Amino acid sequence: MDAPLREYVEGYLPEDAVITAARARGADLGCVPIGAGGGAALRFLAAALQAKAVVEVGTGAGVGSLYLLGGMPAAGVLTSIDAEPEHQRAARVAFAEAGVAVSRTRLIMGQALDVLPRLTDDAYDLVFVDAVKTEYPKYLEEGVRLLRTGGVIAFDNVLWEGRVADASHRDPATSAMREVARSVRDDDRLAPVILPLGDGLLVAAKVE
Repeated sequence: MDAPLREYVEGYLPEDAVITAARARGADLGCVPIGAGGGAALRFLAAALQAKAVVEVGTGAGVGSLYLLGGMPAAGVLTSIDAEPEHQRAARVAFAEAGVAVSRTRLIMGQALDVLPRLTDDAYDLVFVDAVKTEYPKYLEEGVRLLRTGGVIAFDNVLWEGRVADASHRDPATSAMREVARSVRDDDRLAPVILPLGDGLLVAAKVE
C-alpha cells in the first residue's frame, strides 16, 4: 500500500483527544500502541461480537484498551495484562479521562504467560495480543483456550514492518510472527484473515 493510500486508511476515523493523549504517553514510555486503523478494527470487532468479556495481552498506555472499550457494551469488562506498572498507571489515566467506570476494567500486573493459564476456559468473546513478540505462538495456545465458539483472537504487528515477507530476516521476533501466522492458518478450529492495517492485524474466529 503506497503512502497516500495508507494515510487515507489510517486517518479514515480521526482519533479523539483522549486517545491522542494516551498515544503520546505511550510514546514517552517507549511502548508503541496499535495504530488508528487497527484500533478502529478492534472497536468494530468488539461491537460486532457484543463482547462482554475481553482479554488484552499488553496494556501499554491504554490506546488499544480504549478502542476495545469503545465497542463493548456498557456491561462489558476488559481484563488487561501487563508486566510494567508504569504502563498500567498510564492506562488508568486514560480510562479516567475517557470516563470509563472502574468496574469495566480489570488490570492484572504480571507476565502474560503466568496470568493467562489462570483465566477461565471458553469464557471470553475477544482476545487481543500486543505484547512480547517472541511469545506470540504461546499466546495463541492460551488465547484459543479462553475463547468461546464464535469468539475472535487478534494479533497486532504480524507484518513486522514487512520483514515477514523477506526470507533473509530470521531474527526471533520475525520468526515468531511467521510461526503464529502459520499456526493460525493451519488450525482447523480457526477462520483467519490478515488485515493490512498499520503493521498488520491477524484476526481469527474460533469456529469449533
